[in-house]
Amino acid sequence: MIYSARSLALLLASSIALVTVLFLSLLNSVEKSALFVASLISFSVSYILVFVVLEFLIFRGINKIDKMMGKLMKQELKGITKEKSSGLDPFEKMNEEISSFALLKQKEIDELKKLEAFRKEFIADVSHELKTPIFAAQGFVHTLIDGAVDDKNVRHKFLKKAAKSLDGLDSLVQDLLTLSQIETGDIKMKFDQVDLVKLCEEVVEQFEEKAEQKKIKLKLLDSKHSKIFVHADEKRIDQVITNLISNAINYTPEGGEVTVSFDEGKKNVTTIVTDTGEGIPKQHLHRIFERFYRVDKSRSREKGGTGLGLAIVKHILEGHNSKPEVQSEVGKGSEFSFKLPRSKDSDDD
Repeated sequence: MIYSARSLALLLASSIALVTVLFLSLLNSVEKSALFVASLISFSVSYILVFVVLEFLIFRGINKIDKMMGKLMKQELKGITKEKSSGLDPFEKMNEEISSFALLKQKEIDELKKLEAFRKEFIADVSHELKTPIFAAQGFVHTLIDGAVDDKNVRHKFLKKAAKSLDGLDSLVQDLLTLSQIETGDIKMKFDQVDLVKLCEEVVEQFEEKAEQKKIKLKLLDSKHSKIFVHADEKRIDQVITNLISNAINYTPEGGEVTVSFDEGKKNVTTIVTDTGEGIPKQHLHRIFERFYRVDKSRSREKGGTGLGLAIVKHILEGHNSKPEVQSEVGKGSEFSFKLPRSKDSDDD
């Protein structure tokens, strides 16, 4: 500030003392010594009162606002802390409102920075994931165009590989579309009474051939009841179980085992998919449900998949007011699980 409370208090106190002396000097009975004492007292009292008023009730609040505005102008919002009003300072409420506004804007800025970082990472991941199948298919097709099409064996082999690459590309696009539709709310959950045991049996049957090819034991453990009814979207929970079993088989070596079991409570039922696969290091567990996140990118890509399966699982379960849980130990395997509420209108057999 250009002016300080001290300088203004000094100026006003001097003016008051001068006026006091001039007024008293009009009286003939007042001696010079009395004028001096009166001027000293009026100056001292005026200075103290004016200084206290200006410093503690006005200038302190103005200085806070000035500093706050300086931080806002410099975008240094992180150093701002919300202060409680003392009730005496008339500028304190204004300062508190500016502080609240600044904190709100800081949160928005932090959120925008996170979204920007996420956007950049997402675009980089999508570009990388799209590049692999496109370049592969492109290479096979160009090889055929350059003359290999005349060789029947080579032509069949390369067309088959190109088709596989394009199938992978189609799966990636479909998963991206599904994830986008779930996040934007275009896909609405259709909740109904679902037999969880029957649903898991059907999914296990779909993967029996794939498991046999890898010599993996895939089984559904017997539950307490032949039927377990839950309140869920059957199509989406089918997708969740499919993704979890598919991952378990992909990351379990030959001779391993994948099991699906249930933990039945009074209000909820927990579905558990356990494998004896590679396991996941602890430092990666909190990120495996992120889009395109792979623990070992090179090996994960060899095993297939789009890198979006667990992200889709997470979003579907969030739509059921649930979340996926994971426990894993490197070299021993992993256990994925999720809870669903029991259907109120059903009785288990």
